[in-house]
Amino acid sequence: MLAELSIKQFAIIDELNITFNRGMTVLTGETGAGKSILLDAIGLLVGGRGSSEFVRYGQDKAEIEGLFNVESDHPIIDAATQYGIEIEEGTVILRRDLHSSGKSVCRVNGKMMPLSTLRELGRLLVDIHGQHEHQHLMDAEYHLGILDSFAEAELAPLLERYRDAYVDWKNVADELKRLSQSEQELAQRMDLLAFQTNEIEAAELKVGEEQALTEERNELANFERIHQHVRLSYEAVADEAKGLDQIGIAMREMEEASALSTSLAPMAETISNAYFLLEDAKFQLRDQLDSLEFDPIRLDEIETRLALFQQLKRKYGATIDEVITYGEKIADELKSMTNREEHLQELSDRLERLEQTVRTTGLALSAARKQAATELEKAIQRELKELYMEKTQFEVRFKEGAYKVDGLDQVEFYMMTNVGEPFKPLAKVASGGELSRVMLALKSIFSRTVGVASIIFDEVDTGVSGRVAQAMGEKIFRLSVGSQVLCITHLAQVAAMADQHLYITKTEMDDRTKTNVSTLGHAERVDELGRMIAGAQMTDLTKQHVEELLTMSLQLKRKFIEGVS
Repeated sequence: MLAELSIKQFAIIDELNITFNRGMTVLTGETGAGKSILLDAIGLLVGGRGSSEFVRYGQDKAEIEGLFNVESDHPIIDAATQYGIEIEEGTVILRRDLHSSGKSVCRVNGKMMPLSTLRELGRLLVDIHGQHEHQHLMDAEYHLGILDSFAEAELAPLLERYRDAYVDWKNVADELKRLSQSEQELAQRMDLLAFQTNEIEAAELKVGEEQALTEERNELANFERIHQHVRLSYEAVADEAKGLDQIGIAMREMEEASALSTSLAPMAETISNAYFLLEDAKFQLRDQLDSLEFDPIRLDEIETRLALFQQLKRKYGATIDEVITYGEKIADELKSMTNREEHLQELSDRLERLEQTVRTTGLALSAARKQAATELEKAIQRELKELYMEKTQFEVRFKEGAYKVDGLDQVEFYMMTNVGEPFKPLAKVASGGELSRVMLALKSIFSRTVGVASIIFDEVDTGVSGRVAQAMGEKIFRLSVGSQVLCITHLAQVAAMADQHLYITKTEMDDRTKTNVSTLGHAERVDELGRMIAGAQMTDLTKQHVEELLTMSLQLKRKFIEGVS
């Protein structure tokens, strides 16, 4: 669960420190006070897309930090270990810094992490239901994913087998399509490949040849300077007056001296070694001078060869190694084109076998999905009945389509909201309030299988009122038992079910807007619920109604907790 949240210099928030409890927490306040900004901050904390626009005007950076308490068997324990993150005493601390420059820094338990890792770990801690999910629910493209998530344990292995088969089939199908292109295009392609292959093969390229020729070219191009330096070096060593002969005299003298004083023996040995090394060097320099020969014909051959290398590199690769690799690749392609008919038949036969595998695994996946869909329909019917949609019928409809990476199925949710009316796609029949209830029903179902620490609802009760609002408040409370639910609401019936009530306000100070959060006691809570029911006018009758609402909510909560235990 989210235990502590710290926010600094974020949007209109100067600095906030909020303590959250287990169970159900509601956030209420006037429109524009900053309720959704709090959820934006939590969303960024668990890996949401950031922007420099979130940084409070005039500040360098925004800081968001959250402390989560998790059980010893929570999925994040193993996930964090894979990234070298230690979780001690069931505590996870996420931190996100957003800089005005656009830079974002993410940390998990003090260790810097990329945003993708923060997002991966964050989704194990918090499930945020925002108003945009209504659009996803109305889009049939998302319905298959919802169904697969519902029965993930049963469907995931089947889906993995299907995808493996699909990828193999798709690769062969693409290759067959490429080879089955028009005769004219094929002929043009073969002519081009034949020319390129001949050009590269005629060059008889060798790995490392370019470097060796470049070094040889440099030696030939600098022949005169090299010869001069070697000659001068030889003459200096061979000079009788100044060269090796003088060192020979020094060597003999030191040999005589060391015979008289043993302490001079090391120095005598050093001079002796130097003499013989230089003598050997003199002979090598002489041999080198004798062997040095300028060959203008060889230099011209090398220059021509290197020019050919440059020409080939401009066409086929940045290096000769890349040109060689490219030549091998197009030679294989040309060979496959030359044996086209045989190769096409082989691919066609292979594609037929793979297609049978794709269809077999796809049908098995489809059958399992249809069975899961029946269970999902029953589960949603039960949830909707508790939300005063007992006459509504929910149906998962299947239509077989082309082979896709997710299977053969096209899935769409249908509803029948009134007796005697036909089933229609969810997007065309459901009102805003009905969509809210369908979404809450799905959340209620998935919360039993998804081990997140906290569930957050942003105005999930849109479009409902009265007894439906009461039912939604009760269902949200049920989700919070043994867990944590944070909920932004404008309905008193929902807010009355909360274990913790946070009130969001904004004030103006020093020509700046500032958001504040306070935890409401009983009397303050009565005032806030009264405002939510009656607006600005607070009467004794309104207060009496609020007290009755709180009493009834407390009874419902106790009844449900006792039923669970």
